[in-house]
Amino acid sequence: MNETDTSRRPGPWDPRPEDVAATPAPAEPTRAVEPPLDKGQNPVWAVASTLLLGGFIWWITGSWVIAVALIWGLLVHEYGHVLAMNRLGMGPARIYIIPFLGGVAKSQRLPQSEWHGVLVSLAGPAFGLLAAIPFFAGFIATGQAAWLLGAAVIAALNLINLAPAPPLDGSKALGPVLARIHPMVERLAMMAVGGLVVWWGLVTGRWILAAFLAIALIGHLRRGSWRPDGRPLNGRESMFSVGLFIATTAACAAVGLAALMPLGGGSLPVALDIAGRYLGVGA
Repeated sequence: MNETDTSRRPGPWDPRPEDVAATPAPAEPTRAVEPPLDKGQNPVWAVASTLLLGGFIWWITGSWVIAVALIWGLLVHEYGHVLAMNRLGMGPARIYIIPFLGGVAKSQRLPQSEWHGVLVSLAGPAFGLLAAIPFFAGFIATGQAAWLLGAAVIAALNLINLAPAPPLDGSKALGPVLARIHPMVERLAMMAVGGLVVWWGLVTGRWILAAFLAIALIGHLRRGSWRPDGRPLNGRESMFSVGLFIATTAACAAVGLAALMPLGGGSLPVALDIAGRYLGVGA
């Protein structure tokens, strides 16, 4: 016989009916509320920031072609990050233009794995090379060398971003690979390369870039943990990360040399010398 099937009179230890009625029902568990989605940069401020950045580049270089090339290359580069973020479930991503410094693509969510982070970091330089196509077309149509210079600076923009120094894209592509060896290996490598890039910016007169990288490097040094949330790289993904990094770097260098060789009379050594002088490593 099941006791729950038989009714009985209340006993002295049973709660009184009025107490039962006054007892509040247990509260339903509250669901975690996601933070509101980022609406992005104000359109008016975005246009103003872009004009300020373009005017600053023109004031430094004295060339409207370089100013247009760098602004256009920056937007295409950041849009490459946005496409990857949206494709990997981190969106809707937004582009922010920072006056006098550059731009940044901001995701709404963290990557699910470090492999996704690597793909996002390399998508910017790889996609950013497409920005050079109109400048090559301009040279073919007009024969003016200024268009080739625009294509070259776009290639340089993406190539410099591949330096493994915080917060550049190269640090996010190679950092997880170095962390698989030991977190301190990543930290020491990023510090060393970051210091070299800051020194390069100072000796080549790129003061704004050097200051920006120095501030970013100090910020990374003050952080307790460098690794983002998400699953770490496995061995296979680490090999792919290194391979994709090398391929992207080679593509950036190839586009730059393709733009510089006509300026050097078709000579590869002359093109390499022009690139070295621009980067501050030539004679």
